[in-house]
Amino acid sequence: MDEARSIGAGDLRVLHHPVLGDLPVSRPVQITVDGQPLVAREGEAIAAALLAHGILVCRTMPRGREPRGLFCALGRCTDCLMTVDGEPNVRACLTPVREGQDIWTQAGLGRWEGPAG
Repeated sequence: MDEARSIGAGDLRVLHHPVLGDLPVSRPVQITVDGQPLVAREGEAIAAALLAHGILVCRTMPRGREPRGLFCALGRCTDCLMTVDGEPNVRACLTPVREGQDIWTQAGLGRWEGPAG
């Protein structure tokens, strides 16, 4: 894993979210983040699952490619936008994890996958 995106070992899981509430007891599910399989807890926010694995970067800025990650954790800013299942600009702080999600660090404004319309 890219050293700039990971802070190392330890469980940093968010158990109490100000908008989504407490993380309920849930089953482990597999998601893919930037092509790497990870285990997350069903229903937790994507950003929380990433943080639990030490992944801090959700997207990069359009011009200078500066990294951005979880900032407000309330859905008010856009620092945690990611591409999820081919859809860009998904707020990772509010979007719950589900089995099989394909999640990518978003570069700039993101790109739509598949046919337009």
